[in-house]
Formats: sequence, structure tokens, C-alpha cells
Amino acid sequence: MILPIYTYGHAVLKQEAGEIDENYPELGQLVKDMFETLRKSEGVGLAAPQVGLPIRLVVVDLDVMSDDMPEFKGYLKSYINPYIEETDGPMEPYEEGCLSIPGVDAEIVRPKRIKVRYLDAHLKEVEEEFDDFASRMVQHELDHLDGVVFTDRATPIRRKLIAGKLFRLDIDAISGATGTSRAVEDMINECMTRYGAYI
Repeated sequence: MILPIYTYGHAVLKQEAGEIDENYPELGQLVKDMFETLRKSEGVGLAAPQVGLPIRLVVVDLDVMSDDMPEFKGYLKSYINPYIEETDGPMEPYEEGCLSIPGVDAEIVRPKRIKVRYLDAHLKEVEEEFDDFASRMVQHELDHLDGVVFTDRATPIRRKLIAGKLFRLDIDAISGATGTSRAVEDMINECMTRYGAYI
């Protein structure tokens, strides 16, 4: 089943995700649905908050890049309760985008190498090291689990340049919000305060 992708401005993207235990209902089906959604969206990674679920779950499909990067042939994984244990190497810049922030990209600086601890699809604990592109992609997805989107890591100048686009995404999210008219008005006022100097 294709899941809806939540875009910038939805509260779930700014909250810290909770851990999953072995009793989480229909976890296997959720992982399948997230992979299906990822393929449909033509992305390489998807975190549960991006489909509206505040849980520590990420799926990755690097196989789509295997024509250019053969080392990723067959690389489809789910990461349950992942955490970065170590970072290493130089900080490197790279242009990033996100399924939850359509039409926006920014150069983001991240460590070249990381070590991640997570549970695999069989709920067995794994430690894995990533470098270069895989490291960056995993860091980007794990940020979502901590309520961080890539634009939060952009330089102040870049944030000013993309503020108008972020404002429009925020307003779109608010227009779909439910609640009292006062609550919606408060959300709009918060957006105006946040972006007023840039739009």
C-alpha cells in the first residue's frame, strides 16, 4: 500500500520518534508499505515520521543507484531503533534534498563515516559502518527520527534563500490541519513570525 508522505510543516516531522518493541502491530507490513512508497516516490530512503508515524524506523533502497554505484546492488534494508554510535573522518559538503521538502535543496556538511547500531528485520542487534554516500543518506534519514530535517542543518544564508519555499510548505500543512479556528490562526501567526523577515 502506498502511504502518504508528510511534507514540511507537519508536526510529526519535528518531534522525536519513539522506539519500537517486538509487539509493534504489523511491523512487517509497515516495512513493506514503506518500501513500496519509497519506490513510488523514487527516493533512496524513507523514515517513519515521513509517513506520519513517530517511531524509530527507516527503510533504505540503494539498489536504485547500483548502475552508477555497483556496490549497492541488492541493497534494501530496514533499520529499527537506529542510533549513530560514532562519527569519523572529515566533514564533507553535499547537495541534499528530501521527499518531505519537495523542490528544495541545500548543501549540507556531514561526517564522512559513521557507525550505527540498530535492529534488523529479525529484531537482532547489528552494528554497521557507513562511509561516503551511504553515510550521508543514513545520517539524513536518522535525523528525521530526531525531529530534524536537512534544512535545519543548512547555513544561515541558505536558510534565508529557501525561507519563501518553506513558508509555502508550512502554510500548505496548516491548510490541511484540523482544530479550532483559533489554533489554526495561531499556527499562521507563528509562521509569519518565523519567516516574516525573509518573505
